[in-house]
Amino acid sequence: MFIGIVEGVATSHIKHQSMEGWKMLIVQPLDVDGQPSGDPVVVIDKHGAGHGQKVLISSDGKGTREMVGDTTSPLRWSVVGLADE
Repeated sequence: MFIGIVEGVATSHIKHQSMEGWKMLIVQPLDVDGQPSGDPVVVIDKHGAGHGQKVLISSDGKGTREMVGDTTSPLRWSVVGLADE
């Protein structure tokens, strides 16, 4: 699991059926010092995170696919919690 900061919302008119109805966010992972680490990732969110908010994200693809109920989903990243400041 990683801490990241929400940079924005991703929208798509054409997407895998498992992504229908899910809010997709662009999240920049952070290192232990709170600095950007690597490239931003697209994550699904069921917690209502907003721009600039710190979130706990997981790269557990199996868990994310279970969350959306589709074992063929290309999804890997998901928000698993909102970080307290």
